[in-house]
Amino acid sequence: MPPIFIAGPCVIETEDLLQEVTEELVRINQKYNINIIFKSSFDKANRTAISSYRGPGMEKGLVMLQNIKSKYNLSILTDIHEPWQAEPTAKVADIIQIPAFLCRQTDLLTAAAKTGKIVNIKKAQFMSPEEMGKVADKVRSFGNEKVILCERGNAFGYNNLIVDMTGLVRLKKHGYPVAFDATHSVQISGGGPNVSNSGASEYVPYLAKAALATGVVDVLFMETHDDPKNALCDGSCMVELSKMEDLLEKCVRIHSL
Repeated sequence: MPPIFIAGPCVIETEDLLQEVTEELVRINQKYNINIIFKSSFDKANRTAISSYRGPGMEKGLVMLQNIKSKYNLSILTDIHEPWQAEPTAKVADIIQIPAFLCRQTDLLTAAAKTGKIVNIKKAQFMSPEEMGKVADKVRSFGNEKVILCERGNAFGYNNLIVDMTGLVRLKKHGYPVAFDATHSVQISGGGPNVSNSGASEYVPYLAKAALATGVVDVLFMETHDDPKNALCDGSCMVELSKMEDLLEKCVRIHSL
């Protein structure tokens, strides 16, 4: 089975950015026979600073994502932060993502489950892999078995995130597909001189390749941008678009092993 990659800019900025990123991902997709799911957020409700850019909002953002879906025939993933957003989002998105900080919110999980869509649940930085079993059970209790459990790093006490590769194996024991978010795993939450956008993207390739080498990761999640230094959200964590092909080609080879 070809590897599955979730990729796209962290947040929707402009139509031009979405088009540029999508065209490059489609080209890579065709060249290496991989499955790419396009990801971008219409709202980032959990930004560190009140002045930080959040996105165009749900109504406008879903229209933009639908345009990408229709033009390029790609599956779409986007996240929700409130239960009422689930139903309208499900009309466009093939996968609904639950943010890490909200992964224990029963009403949010219930609303996502009831759409019947695949639900990608980010594991909170403060939770163990074992605790995610109960989170997945909340979705299953509403008859939705289509769950992905996603690792995105663990809090380590000084704003840094640490990825425990054994945690991926432990997540897999719940019986669901496992995703690894290589870009959010290099965040420095609230750290650095720019508290709203601090990370170490140079480590993304190492974490991505290491996670795939465990042999238990089904989906690799990596955000990308054509100009990360000037991105409006999480630019310091994203992979530069021009470097995605080389990284994905290496990831495909590791996956094939």
